[in-house]
Amino acid sequence: MHFATDFWLTRLCFQRSLAFIYLIAFLIAVNQFIPLLGARGLQPVRLFVRYAPVRRAPSLFFFNSSDRFIRATIWCGLALSIFALSGFSESFGLTASMLTWALLWVIYLSLVNVGQTFYAFGWETMLCETGFLAIFLGSADTRPPLIVMWLIVWLLFRVMFGAGMIKLRADPCWRDLTCLYYHYETQPLPNPLSWYLHHSPRWMHKLGVLFNHFVELIVPWFYFLPAPICYWAGGLTILFQITLILSGNLSWLNYITIVLCIPCFDDRFLARLIDISHSVPAQMSWPHAILVSGLTVVVLTLSWWPTRNMFSRRQLMNASFDPLHLVNTYGAFGAVTRERFEIVIKGTDAEIPSDSAEWREYEFKGKPGNVNRRPCIVSPYHWKLDWQMWFAAPSMPEFHPWIFALVEKLLQGDRRLLRLYARNPFPDAPPKFIRADLYRYNFTKPGERAWWSRTYAGIYLPPIALSRARGEVSHRL
Repeated sequence: MHFATDFWLTRLCFQRSLAFIYLIAFLIAVNQFIPLLGARGLQPVRLFVRYAPVRRAPSLFFFNSSDRFIRATIWCGLALSIFALSGFSESFGLTASMLTWALLWVIYLSLVNVGQTFYAFGWETMLCETGFLAIFLGSADTRPPLIVMWLIVWLLFRVMFGAGMIKLRADPCWRDLTCLYYHYETQPLPNPLSWYLHHSPRWMHKLGVLFNHFVELIVPWFYFLPAPICYWAGGLTILFQITLILSGNLSWLNYITIVLCIPCFDDRFLARLIDISHSVPAQMSWPHAILVSGLTVVVLTLSWWPTRNMFSRRQLMNASFDPLHLVNTYGAFGAVTRERFEIVIKGTDAEIPSDSAEWREYEFKGKPGNVNRRPCIVSPYHWKLDWQMWFAAPSMPEFHPWIFALVEKLLQGDRRLLRLYARNPFPDAPPKFIRADLYRYNFTKPGERAWWSRTYAGIYLPPIALSRARGEVSHRL
């Protein structure tokens, strides 16, 4: 980053882009939070706040956890994100700008802290940390604080370098350059291009891993150097994130990482792309300067634990060290699974749940099911239930108790939950029994008609009736 230049255009691009990420995040919450975490959801917030201390997970929903209040809060966050995206939040002065971004941060932090399993992703805490820094960026009529730009770059460094270090430590396939032999096929939600990338030559896979190591381990150190070196570092990181967007559905993880790259480019660079006339005040107002100074002290103090974690042999991946998620540690795909297993949920309305009964499959919107269905393109959107099914497949259902609640809702024909599925095989009445089978999925070979091939791997959940839906399984074969 260059010291002797302005960041007015940089701030404008960063704020608009971050507002877009907030908009996507709140749209996801509008559609999925209540079915997953509402009063009748899989992990009800009302039960969580009853037993979790507020000091460990500060949230507005400790005061009111009703579906009506949660829904109204989410819609308020959606409206604020549109307000920020439009630029109106920056046109009413510093107070209005800081209040808008502070409310966005408080609301989304409240969702993340009670979101439990369904909000336990690195990009959720990334949005909380980035959103907190955005509070102090100022409005259109204030001088952009250079130190906040540096703090955003420091966050970008931790995201990228942390991801590179966890890969080298966690899985030998990153060291022998073979991880991409498996990744495109076994990642949570492949897209159509993933099939083609999986079948690309082995030398391309190894070259891709080398490029990954270069961008995550070498390039981040150049974010802090003067222009034009920081331009090249930011540009390579953006290029890398675009390749990840093209190769799979990783929610808005790659999009928010691109947003974090924006402070690598100052007004001198962005003015070549954006022609907007503006005047920059000579200096920040003293109240703004005091707030930015306080922010700097807090971030630098809290950075001790993430920094120590990055260079520790026992590095944690995607961990928070404070309940407000102000300064966190990050990482992605430290371990790459070698085989893809999928849980296929089936139902029957037969009186006896034998193998001869007609079992109909529930089709998810994103994750593989029907072998003939083309993989989805969904990012930056995120199907939270589909992702959790991917996490649940390699382990026993006892480690994922929400699965039993899921089975209960299907046996009840819960309409809100069924909206998260692509197809309800029992449109007239819910099934009498639900079971879950485990299948091994593989991409088909070139020339075959289907996208996937699958082989039966065993029973994940035996037939369960409504009266025993909370975990007491019954074998009626």
